Order: sequence, then C-alpha cells, then structure tokens
Amino acid sequence: MSEPEMTELVQRIVEEALLGGPRRFNRTQVAELSGVPESESRRLWTALGFPANSEEAVDYAQIDIDSVSTFRGMKVVAASNLRQQAAAARTIGQGLARLAEWQADLVLAEVKVRAEAADPALPVAERIRAAAEDTLAEVEQLQAYVWRRHLVAAIARSIDDAGDGSTRTLAVGFADMVGFTRLTRHLHPDELSTLLEAFESTTTAAITDNGGWVIKNVGDEVMFAAENAVDAARIALAIQESTMLVGGTPELRVAFAYGEVLQRFGDLYGSVVNIAARLTGVARPANILIDDAAAEALADHPEFAIRHLRSVRVRGFNRLRPHRLRRA
Repeated sequence: MSEPEMTELVQRIVEEALLGGPRRFNRTQVAELSGVPESESRRLWTALGFPANSEEAVDYAQIDIDSVSTFRGMKVVAASNLRQQAAAARTIGQGLARLAEWQADLVLAEVKVRAEAADPALPVAERIRAAAEDTLAEVEQLQAYVWRRHLVAAIARSIDDAGDGSTRTLAVGFADMVGFTRLTRHLHPDELSTLLEAFESTTTAAITDNGGWVIKNVGDEVMFAAENAVDAARIALAIQESTMLVGGTPELRVAFAYGEVLQRFGDLYGSVVNIAARLTGVARPANILIDDAAAEALADHPEFAIRHLRSVRVRGFNRLRPHRLRRA
C-alpha cells in the first residue's frame, strides 16, 4: 500500500472512530431525530465553528443527533434564549477547535506508528482500526483528566468570589515581547516555534506557580488573572525574572490593573482589562506598570517597592497614572 493510500485509509478509519460510525444523516434528519428545530440546530452547528452545508448533504452521524439533544436538554441552556445558547456553543467550539488543530497531526502519526508495530499477519484495516481506538481512548482520557482538574480550580475560584457570578474583583495583567514583529522577519519557522514555546512555558509557570491562571495566549502576548494584587505582583515579577533566564527571549513589558471585571465564557472584560492593556503598551522594556488600585492594594507591602510616575494620555483615557513595580 502506498503512503497516500495508507494516509487516506487512516483518515477514514479515524473519522469513523471519532464519530462512532459513518455519516448517515442530513440536516433535516438531524432536526427530526433530535427534536430540535432545523433553524436552531443549524445555528448551534455554525456557532460551534462548523460550516453549514446544503440541507441534502449527508454530513452527520448519530453522535451529532445525540449531542444536539444533550445540549438542549441542559436546564440552564433550555432556559436561555437562542443568542445565549449560540454564545455558549461558540465559546466551546473556539476553545476545542484550537485543541483539535494541534492534536490532528499527533493523532494521525500515533495511529500510523501503532498500526505499523502491530501483528503484520492482521489485515491493514484491522490494525489501523485497533490503533485508532487505542489512541483516541488515551487522548480522550488525558483530555478529560485535564478538563476535570481545570474545572475543579475554576469552581473553587467562583465559589470563593463574593460577586454575582458575572462580575468579580480580580487583578488582570498582560505580558508581551518587545519588538516581536520585527524579530519574526528574521527567524526561521523552527526558531519562531522555539521562541514561542519558551515564552509560553516560562510565563505559564510563573503565573500558575504564584496563584494565578492564564486567560489566553495570543502570539507574543499572554493575558493572566489573579485573585488579588499581591499574587499579581508576584506573577509579574516572576515573569520578568524567569524570561531573563531564557537565552534569546526578547525583553518583556508587563502590567496589571486591579478591580471589578466582567467574566464571560472564560474571558474578562471591562475598564480594568483596558487599563492593564494600555499600561502594557506604554511600559518600557523589562519594566512592570500597575494602576492606582493595584498600587493602593500593595502600599506598604514588605515585598514590593512602588514608584509613582507621571500621568500619561492613552487611547480611551485622558489621564492614566502608572506606577512602576519592583522588588523591595
């Protein structure tokens, strides 16, 4: 069997293993069998990030029908309007789409390696099917474990917070690499990948080791949050200090602000977030800037030294007063 034929066979068998069988239904049939109107199921489908093909296209398996019914069967979802349902589906879809893009090559490679190592006396399709089932089961188990641990931590943070569930008092910060755009023009893709991996691994360790959590990574920037200004200050200092130890990593700008934020589907919004972003933009390389509320919360703390700077004018804020944070 040629390599292209092998790849096509692996792809087909892996797809059937993931979907629990072949595609057998069109969109109209999904609506009839799930009990969810076609217009609603189509909206949820596209919100999850999948293209809505023609009504006659046989794109769906039994797993799609079951999942639509399960999603609509959740009491909180059923009580919400279509816009809120679509927003929830969109958030789930966007998060898992990034994970799936990363996992695709890994899964296919693992299935191929296991199939080639299996008993050669067995038919090729049988070897691939067994390898696919074993690989997917292990990936799914690991994925479920990580999700459960993150959900435990998120629930604990939600319960500990005294807010109404949508607004919380948090410290929100950013760290970004200085001159990243210019640097990428001179880097080989492998070097760029190594640089991003070093940045993400060191910043993630600094954030989680000091009681915070990563909101998102966007290229050369990481957004993080912490329950209080003290943890955020330790995170900011740890980020600057840890990245200095990694050779070839550009200097960073780090800033955070403290106050009430809107929490929506795992992301954070509000003036506190905007202030933190603006402070990051005006920070000098290797410096850490904080806002008034954070400076007040950290006043007289023995670990930190704060220097008050002159007010600056930035987009959206006529007078924004930064404060430089250092170790005492």
